[in-house]
Amino acid sequence: MDGIQSFPEIVKLLIENGLQATLTLFFLTLIFGLILGMIIAKGRMSKLLIIQMPIRFFLLIMRGTPLILQLYGFYFGLYYVAGLSLDRMTAAVISFSLNYAAYFAEIYRSGIQAIPKGQYEAAKVLGFNRSQTFFKIILPQVVKIITPSLGSECMTLVKDTSLAHVIGVMEIYVVATNQMARSRGMIYLVVAGIFYLIMNTIVSKVFSVIEKRMNYYR
Repeated sequence: MDGIQSFPEIVKLLIENGLQATLTLFFLTLIFGLILGMIIAKGRMSKLLIIQMPIRFFLLIMRGTPLILQLYGFYFGLYYVAGLSLDRMTAAVISFSLNYAAYFAEIYRSGIQAIPKGQYEAAKVLGFNRSQTFFKIILPQVVKIITPSLGSECMTLVKDTSLAHVIGVMEIYVVATNQMARSRGMIYLVVAGIFYLIMNTIVSKVFSVIEKRMNYYR
């Protein structure tokens, strides 16, 4: 127990050695996942089976297998199958982005399909083209509908960043466990847990603000 550092030193250690990787993985996954999710959702709703069926299969794989296996697949599998060697963070970002894009896609789809068909017809009567109808009328309402679900997924994402340790990404969790193994002090994991709690508190607050601002679309 002699090797245990003081609380401020532990906080500084985790910030300097793990926080950047955790935040990088979170924000890159969020950006790529949200963009890919919208594209996948549009494809999932396509009437063309040649587009819809491969996307359904992709969604089944991404949502039906553990993220931890997908991490191993992109980091180790691509090397053995195709000879591609990705660095740890790149493999983590790709795995997380594709996995969360699948979940975001289904959230988008549920939101889009919740909009009454009459709104599309009314927009057409008013002279809006398909692009204007989607971005000016449909999308704001979809955002309102899906904000709670997106908020929950983002909070899950904060916690899931700890899974990147399986391929050696030096994020907060792995830094804390390494230090705990050296000193046999649980305080490192406690502080790491506090970091995750703080990040999720911020995420929850951001989505609460977004939800309140979207009350116009009730």
